[in-house]
Amino acid sequence: MTNSKRIAITGATGLVGTALNAALRKRGNIVIPISRSSQPEGVVWDLEKGELPTEQLNGLEAVIHLAGAGVADERWTPSRKQVIRDSRIKSAKLLIDTLSKVSMPPKTFISASGIGYYGPKPAQECDESSPLGPGFLADVCREWETAAHRAEEFGARVVIARLGVILSPEGGALARMLLPFKLGLGGPVGSGKQRLGWIVLDDVVRAILFLLDHSQATGPFNLTAPQIITNAAFADTLGKALNRPTKLPAPRFALKLAFGELVDETLLADSPSIPKRLTELGFDFQFPKLDAALRDMLK
Repeated sequence: MTNSKRIAITGATGLVGTALNAALRKRGNIVIPISRSSQPEGVVWDLEKGELPTEQLNGLEAVIHLAGAGVADERWTPSRKQVIRDSRIKSAKLLIDTLSKVSMPPKTFISASGIGYYGPKPAQECDESSPLGPGFLADVCREWETAAHRAEEFGARVVIARLGVILSPEGGALARMLLPFKLGLGGPVGSGKQRLGWIVLDDVVRAILFLLDHSQATGPFNLTAPQIITNAAFADTLGKALNRPTKLPAPRFALKLAFGELVDETLLADSPSIPKRLTELGFDFQFPKLDAALRDMLK
């Protein structure tokens, strides 16, 4: 791909979008953020009204759809569930409906999804051929991916990035854990036996760029590190990286009381996902092991 290619991104101000935006610009791509508020060189959309101007969306090399309300930011009330669903699926439908009307639609459409696709308690390690699981997040991922695949109707190569738990001190799960762990108040969640599909932010960005540039890449890819660890092992490794004890587990009943349904599909979910297809394509993880990843991020 030549560096001057134009690429549009939704969710460009989020954790992944901000880092990806910077990486694309660094290599010379022209980035067009699509957001609810005005940004330099950007496009403003209105999901409620179904409005997305087409002027800057003609002749794009690719569209990367990262928009979506935080899954674990709030308790899952019926209204919050609708926000989580609409921010992903309605936005995907609006994007593709709009792109189908331009004279030169994008060659590539990359959509985020999640390893929640496989459900909270899969029977074994999950690669991209594993079946859809039960639960709210699995249903959202299914609808999200189905909406994204409609881009094939105008000839786009469609890539689905099933994201694991993204680790970065700048935001997301790790950023929320740092203070209690630094205070010596960290520990495993629930039994600690649930497995974690994790990946560092830098590898997420590198993987998306890899899939963007790899013309043979289509369909779903698990964006998780090759190393699967338990929640208890994660807590222990984080404690060692911070030189702090990890003796205070968060009991399941307290988490359920505080956060309700979302706990079963997030904090307590067993997520043993492996990046089979990404590895087969030749992607080289910068941080395949958690201890080295945490030491680098927290140095």
